[in-house]
Amino acid sequence: MSQLPLLETHLSLRHLKLIDAIAREGTLLGAAQSVGLTQSAVTKALQEAEATTQTRLFDRTNRGVHPTQAGEVLVAHARLVLTQLRHAGQELEDLRSGSGGRVAVGVLVSAAVSILPSAIAAVRQQRPNLAVKVIEGTNDVLMPLLRSGEIDLVIGRLPALSSGSGIAEEVLCEDFAQIVVRRGHPLVQRPGLTLADLMDQPWILPRQETSLRSQIDEGFRQMGLRAPVNIVESVSILTNLALVLNADYLVVWPVQLARFEVHLGLVQALDIPLPSTHRPIGISTRRDARLSPAADTLIAALRQSAKQHEVTLDLPVT
Repeated sequence: MSQLPLLETHLSLRHLKLIDAIAREGTLLGAAQSVGLTQSAVTKALQEAEATTQTRLFDRTNRGVHPTQAGEVLVAHARLVLTQLRHAGQELEDLRSGSGGRVAVGVLVSAAVSILPSAIAAVRQQRPNLAVKVIEGTNDVLMPLLRSGEIDLVIGRLPALSSGSGIAEEVLCEDFAQIVVRRGHPLVQRPGLTLADLMDQPWILPRQETSLRSQIDEGFRQMGLRAPVNIVESVSILTNLALVLNADYLVVWPVQLARFEVHLGLVQALDIPLPSTHRPIGISTRRDARLSPAADTLIAALRQSAKQHEVTLDLPVT
């Protein structure tokens, strides 16, 4: 049986850059143009990489090239290596210039309006030159960015299912969801309101692929109800708020967001519990990855911020 040579001694940084470029561009010509080389040079580098790994890394078609299963593995590792090198370069430059460091954080809506902003403000008082990049999204978008090293950490509701062996999770505080309507909505005045009374209302719910949506649907099932059919699927805070204020939609928001908007005076939360939505808010990082001092500082601030913004689970937000 043939034995693969040690990749660290046979695959160079140049090979990794070109493999990344080929996967990103989808053609050898596009990869060559993106890195400033000839197509023949890119083809030769790919042949060298395939000879080293003793496997085909890309399938060639008349529409371009596509990573094989082995290619996808190598592309993922190549991108992680390249990202770590970029981070090393940034950190060295930060030390040289005293700029305060850089950190990229992914945030879910549950932490976007209170926990993360408070943490950033606190950190920048200590390190005014800290550069923070924030990417808002859902776990299905943010976790691949975390795995590839494009972001340093994710803050928000932890998924019900484990994100995998490569991800470390730290619980910060508990979270639950609230049904929110505009201030003065007729439903606010109805006594003894239950979930069954809301079936004919227009709703805004998270997308099907989100964990919060599955928890909301489970809450309806627990009450012997089908999920509403008159719905808009959206996680856009601004769009959802406009629908609530201007079209009398009901929206289900994590309590941190619900409390923030209630305090602004435009909306109210209905006193209808959704116990199926109880989930912790936490921090996700790449397991065993070295975090920069800037990322460590932000994580410490997130822990403190979560304590300050933690809410009592058995009290409605009104």
